[in-house]
Amino acid sequence: MRTLVTGGGGFLGSGIAKSLHEKQHDVTVVGRHHYSHLPKGIKQFQGDIRDFDFLRKVTAGMDAVFHVAAFPGIWGRAEDFYSINVDGTRNVIKACLLSTVPKLIFTSSPSVIYGNSSLEGVDETTPYPENYLSEYPRTKAIAEKLVMEANGPDLATVSIRPHLIWGPGDPHLVPRLLAKADKGRLVRVGQGENRVDIIYIDNAVSAHLKACDALPSVGGKVFFVSDGEPVNMWQWINEVLKKTGRPAVTRSISYRTASGLGCFLEKIYSLGNIKREPPMTRFLASQLATSHYFDSSLAKRDLGYEPVVTAEEGMNRLIQSLSNPQEG
Repeated sequence: MRTLVTGGGGFLGSGIAKSLHEKQHDVTVVGRHHYSHLPKGIKQFQGDIRDFDFLRKVTAGMDAVFHVAAFPGIWGRAEDFYSINVDGTRNVIKACLLSTVPKLIFTSSPSVIYGNSSLEGVDETTPYPENYLSEYPRTKAIAEKLVMEANGPDLATVSIRPHLIWGPGDPHLVPRLLAKADKGRLVRVGQGENRVDIIYIDNAVSAHLKACDALPSVGGKVFFVSDGEPVNMWQWINEVLKKTGRPAVTRSISYRTASGLGCFLEKIYSLGNIKREPPMTRFLASQLATSHYFDSSLAKRDLGYEPVVTAEEGMNRLIQSLSNPQEG
């Protein structure tokens, strides 16, 4: 099978590309750079998903496209989020149709249904909220809708919603936690009782590959995937801190205070045209204080999805990689 992975140099994208390569598929990745960490047998093309002519060329002859590329984060210009997450996805869909690619697997996010309150065990029937606290979930929701609407006899599409991907090689979640802890800036928001879904990198990769195999029968659907059981966010963070020789989080502020601070900083950063991410935003405050975990039984039923790595084994691998960075 000839496969293309957009965002193939990133954490999840490279994991998907490597797994496809190990399964003897013909793999091509696209991204803005050359990625030395990818196996030599994987073809690489540098380009931007906002460049339709580029996408048209690289999708030619593909049997499946994994669209992982996105503009992530909780802060930034609205036009950047829209042009990459929405216009870029629209280009991918159009290129797939013109190149007669039969399968498109889209990496979405559970945040597409997150407003500002807890989501506890909800399933895929949960509607999109009317308002968002960040441009990332807003634009990812638009992109997900485009992917779902594109499903048809000429292109089978499916969307996967992994939440908080972690594990060796993670460039965002755990490194940011550790960096903040080392600077003494890690503060618990809320009561510390909120539960969240997380997903180990191998499990997220497996879900995407299973979704590809299940097409076209699951065409037009979206699926939550996770490690199986939600974790207490702050207990999990403290476990990582303890296992890496760092003290637990002891300081805390209320959700209301954090949200107010986030609102204030958003205004200051916007007025000052400050591009770096504020230390707190309303979206970040809500994510740190509320519960957000989901019912993944649909993925188990329709995709045959089950975690391939347990939470305990995943933690062991993560800590080992942090102790030996060259192995991560």
